[in-house]
Amino acid sequence: MKRMAFMLTVTFLLILTSFLPAVSAEDERTVEDEIIYNIMVDRYNNGDQKIDEQVDIEDPYAYHGGDLQGVIARLDSLQEIGVTTISLSPLMENAENGYHGYWIEDFYALEEQLGTMEDLNTLVEEAHQREMKVVLEFVTNYVADTHPIVDDPEKEDWVTEQEITEPAWAENTVQLNSDNPEVEAYLLDVAEYWMTETDIDGFMLHAVDQSSIDFLGNFTRQIKNANPEFYLLGDILVTDEASEQLLAETDLDAFENMTLSESMTTVFAEPDHPVSDIYETWSAASNQNGLLYMDDFYTKRFTQLYSENQRNSLTAWSLALTYMYTTPGTPSLLQGTELPMYGATPEDSQRLVPFNSGEPELKEFHDRISSLREQFPVLRHGDFEIVGSDGAMSVFKRTLDEETMYIAINNSSESAYVDVSEIKPGMQLRGFLGDHLVRENENGDYRIGLPRESTEVYGIQENKGLNWAFIGFVLGVFLLFIGGIIYLTVKQKNRNAN
Repeated sequence: MKRMAFMLTVTFLLILTSFLPAVSAEDERTVEDEIIYNIMVDRYNNGDQKIDEQVDIEDPYAYHGGDLQGVIARLDSLQEIGVTTISLSPLMENAENGYHGYWIEDFYALEEQLGTMEDLNTLVEEAHQREMKVVLEFVTNYVADTHPIVDDPEKEDWVTEQEITEPAWAENTVQLNSDNPEVEAYLLDVAEYWMTETDIDGFMLHAVDQSSIDFLGNFTRQIKNANPEFYLLGDILVTDEASEQLLAETDLDAFENMTLSESMTTVFAEPDHPVSDIYETWSAASNQNGLLYMDDFYTKRFTQLYSENQRNSLTAWSLALTYMYTTPGTPSLLQGTELPMYGATPEDSQRLVPFNSGEPELKEFHDRISSLREQFPVLRHGDFEIVGSDGAMSVFKRTLDEETMYIAINNSSESAYVDVSEIKPGMQLRGFLGDHLVRENENGDYRIGLPRESTEVYGIQENKGLNWAFIGFVLGVFLLFIGGIIYLTVKQKNRNAN
């Protein structure tokens, strides 16, 4: 019966899709068109057990066996939930137990515990066949304290005093003096090596908030001069206070908005927090088109937070994903989000992903909301504003050229509504997530109402009343499908009787 229900759902969605407005292909794919999935390779999926010499899954600070072959094995699953770009943790050769990738001893070699250059090139090729991009995290600020340059007297001015003590990996590192022209030239040579030896699509520059702005400006400009389409993304380690400088003085395509992430996490972790609080945070931010994320590897996971508030996964993630996938910026997911994965400590968050668990309804929502984002460019590139709020519910609007869509998010523990008066008469709002329909009322308003803790994304269309031809077509397909099921059931019973 579950399979029959699934088939009926798929059939119905295919019919609905055929009635959606056609979307013209965009000339150029930009960061805003991506959905990024962040992978700590050693803690993702073990695909090649022949290279497990250093693995000890009982030790949270040792290798756990994830590798590049393990990532390759999961590409289809990532594509199914709408992922368009995977971001890999640093792959360079590390000191012993450098599972996270930050204890680099050789920038020009791939850590053997993770695989080979051949594995990496296979991964990139397989991803490209699925029209997915591959981004490599690039550490420009730190090396292991066992790196050869640390004890090289001729490179004494290449390193400087370490400025951070957290996270835990920082203890075994020294900080590079990126204001030294020789260090800058060295790191540019490293970048050129990986861009030449592989067909990767970009770098996630680690801890851009800890870098010299002058260095980042020079570094990003030279890479963009070499390849304008090469993505340059930025990870924030401690603070996003330098966002204005990063936007003005570097060629980063996008970087994390830590303040906005904290606001989203606070609002969606429990009901009755106003969604308008997130909008106010976004409005005040200089980095309004950054990477949108709910989780990182070093803090309590969002799933852990809302579970402690007795909120269920489908509800909390549907609210959060709807905001992330329909507002300005680029969604950036942490590995295991689709399951969803719990984690109260960094050790919990960084364990191998338990792929044998999961919630099918949540994975289905990932697919639906990512498909909607792909279908309508206005949800990626449109102007953004808040239309109105009612307590913890807000309605937003995105507009691109002649197309407008409305996003309604009700984070309240009660039903709520917002009246929209700017839509011209004779139209209707059609929901794409829950198939809600909103028509003009006697006051000339369009009242968008939602049940508690739910979301909807609306398109505007002309109100033509009931589409009997469409209804008849759907009913006809439904009856044919049921008839086929009955026929096959009777045929099977007759076969068993004989």
